[in-house]
Amino acid sequence: MKNASKQRLLSLDTLRGFDMFWIIGGGLLFQTLAKHTDWAWADSFAIQMHHVKWEGFRAYDLIFPLFMFIAGVAIPYALFSKLEKGVPKVNLYKKVGKRAIILVLLGLVYNSVLDFEFETLRTASVLAQIGLAYLLASIIAINFRSFKSISIWILAILTIYAILQLFVPVPGHGAGTLSPQGCINAYIDRLFLPGRLHGKVFDPEGIMCIVSASAITLMGALAGLILRSNTYVPYKKIGIISALGVISIIAALILQNWYPIIKAAWTSTFNLLTGGISFLLLALFYLVIDVWKIQKWTFFFRVIGLNSITIYLAVRIVNFRDTSDFLLTGIASIFGSFEQVVLIVGLIALEWLLLYFLYKKNIFLKV
Repeated sequence: MKNASKQRLLSLDTLRGFDMFWIIGGGLLFQTLAKHTDWAWADSFAIQMHHVKWEGFRAYDLIFPLFMFIAGVAIPYALFSKLEKGVPKVNLYKKVGKRAIILVLLGLVYNSVLDFEFETLRTASVLAQIGLAYLLASIIAINFRSFKSISIWILAILTIYAILQLFVPVPGHGAGTLSPQGCINAYIDRLFLPGRLHGKVFDPEGIMCIVSASAITLMGALAGLILRSNTYVPYKKIGIISALGVISIIAALILQNWYPIIKAAWTSTFNLLTGGISFLLLALFYLVIDVWKIQKWTFFFRVIGLNSITIYLAVRIVNFRDTSDFLLTGIASIFGSFEQVVLIVGLIALEWLLLYFLYKKNIFLKV
């Protein structure tokens, strides 16, 4: 594919912010609405704001893979442009390697490494998975930059991963036991991951999950390759990306009859389903924002998306809920049964105002 000149996609920043919104308070807002109203639609929405315990899928399960997909979309823009300018591959390896190390370290900070309780410290983390899966995907993408080659890598990772989960026996459980204790992910985590496992007998951001997540990151890179190409007009790009999404979703729904969709084990069917939805969301946001130029509404989400790692860490460090309660309890009490809803809106507003301040000061945490 021929490549267009480097440009910043407003749709990508907006989609990233939209994704993060549900983590930093959006999900809690709808849970609170359901709790304090008798609105049936709020109850239905609130159910989607919780992870499934193991097998199955809810909207909240999309947040993490969508973020990784978005990270992948940026790969052709961030790395391929440098290769085209003659930057040696080794320099790019150092760049993505440094990014991975920083995210692993930030993940340890998020997991309370500063408590110095190393025996019970959880070493796996969301940030570490993002960094390491991005590293794997970037190395592949740097060396295999064509649509066909990246597609083959995605299929290879998903296929090999499925074979390992379905056909490699786990001591005491046999092959194909996709349970928290019996899946091969859990067995490897118990063998090689030091410290506390988030799932007690497994870790949803464990070693094999990182490898699997590199596939959805590569799906994003595939989408980024299409968007960056000047071979196709915008509507053709949207059509191709949408088709990839539909194919992925159909494949996941068919295969789930034999190979369940399990987020905590990052099954290949989970990658296909969430990757497919991510393709469709990207196509929609690109169409509305970058093609139709309907952009005024995007500012709220772009402010979040441009400092996504910052706010992810900030909500761990700063108690925005207590601040909202301190400032707004009196005002919120006026709204009666909606008091708690107002306080959650206040929490989100405080988080956004912090990000807006950083935005105005041109301060961004880039790793």
